[in-house]
Amino acid sequence: MRAERFWQLALERSQAAAASGSLVPLDTEVLPLGPFINARSTFDRQGDAGDPATTAADAVSGASTGASATPSQHNGDQGGAGPGAGFSNPGDWHPFVVRRLLSATPKHLNRAGPRPNPFLPWDRELAVAPLGSSHLLLLNKYPVQAGHVLVITQEWQPQKGWLRAADWAAVAEVDRDTGGLWFFNSSPAAGASQPHRHLQLLPRLAGSPSCPMAPLLLAQLQGELGPWAWSYRLSRRSQSGDPEELGALYGDHARSLGLGDPQHDPQPLHPYNLLFDDQWFLTVQRHRDDWAGFSVNALGFAGYLLVTDRADLDWLRNRGPWALLETVASKVQ
Repeated sequence: MRAERFWQLALERSQAAAASGSLVPLDTEVLPLGPFINARSTFDRQGDAGDPATTAADAVSGASTGASATPSQHNGDQGGAGPGAGFSNPGDWHPFVVRRLLSATPKHLNRAGPRPNPFLPWDRELAVAPLGSSHLLLLNKYPVQAGHVLVITQEWQPQKGWLRAADWAAVAEVDRDTGGLWFFNSSPAAGASQPHRHLQLLPRLAGSPSCPMAPLLLAQLQGELGPWAWSYRLSRRSQSGDPEELGALYGDHARSLGLGDPQHDPQPLHPYNLLFDDQWFLTVQRHRDDWAGFSVNALGFAGYLLVTDRADLDWLRNRGPWALLETVASKVQ
């Protein structure tokens, strides 16, 4: 059982940061789309009451293992409708959770104009703990879940560069202590709002699903569900908190998808998202950031969509969330 010391520190730090104004929780509600009913978000330890996994924007301040890892290639056009098929069904909303942003749109979601780097220097009120000499655990400034944290580099490293051994070592240090849904957006075309390197964690209670899509991902790994119609790789994890396994899966997926080789190419050749929990590791190649006013980051592929005042809800109602993911992800070559 994990100690969850980092999670507890994040929760304690959140109270002081919220009181000082450094932390600005986002106010959202679940939309009555598809099978879902209206529910106002609650800002507590787990996230939503009754929902073990909750959405977040890419806010700043939202198989096999080891070198022999062989990613399962789940992509291709199978025809039909619904999860695991090549074409989307507008009436199929399972397992997506769609939320509307009720609070003011954070600056990081407004694309126009230059933005200062919020991590150099970082807000000391948001700092949770150092991770060695090169990384830091930092509160997300605009969380919709208590304890939403970032792993950032203490010195400048580009978000669009390859993740390196030091990054995975910092992630693994947190992962050994606190489990949950990890995600990474490689560039603006993959939903990244900041150019400074950061990975994100939404902590989860032991035994809770990490995200709405987790059961479908496990079903694919077990051969019970067909592939989706976009370019991705999905592999099992065998051990939490292992930086070598994380780095090996990352490199294998990158080479298999044609993103490049972290050991030889200066930077990735295409935008991508990473998502992983204790059981699986997913890489999705991206085609574009947004469609119909929806900005989709890695959390879209976890089953979370955020509706802002730019979003075309009529398009989503008519086409469905699976079509949105198909549009923003790269097609299978």
